[in-house]
Amino acid sequence: MIILGLDPGLGTTGWGLISAEGNRLSHLANGQISTNPKQALPARLLELDRALTDLMLTHRPDGAAVEEVFVNSNPQSTLKLGQARGVILLAAARTGMDVGEYAARLVKKAVVGVGNADKAQVHAMVSRLLPGAKIAGSDAADALAVAITHAHHVASARRLG
Repeated sequence: MIILGLDPGLGTTGWGLISAEGNRLSHLANGQISTNPKQALPARLLELDRALTDLMLTHRPDGAAVEEVFVNSNPQSTLKLGQARGVILLAAARTGMDVGEYAARLVKKAVVGVGNADKAQVHAMVSRLLPGAKIAGSDAADALAVAITHAHHVASARRLG
């Protein structure tokens, strides 16, 4: 099963692709999609949608996983993050694939073992779980962590079902 993990952001959306065969995970690719902050919001959302569509058509993942929005102190930032996340959910749904959604604390707990881990700890554990992967920044590491969380969730559901 090929899983696309996504860490939403209007400025930068991290993405990571892994292959999951039972409990065995392997890295396929990762990166970041950046939008131009000088463009109007609709143009940035369209740019994000086009890049995600290209990514999904190129790699044909079987499923996707997206980090849920957290509320921060700046309502405008939270709203923009929510809009970017909506584009991401739409792009994934358009392909017909199942999409898992995970809270940041759950992702950190699944990958690091504690829900309050920092970005450096997440990056370090992702590197350990996917040896040899060259990770394109912290947003890509977070996206890979979301994909790993989804892989564990799917494997657990199969064992229980």
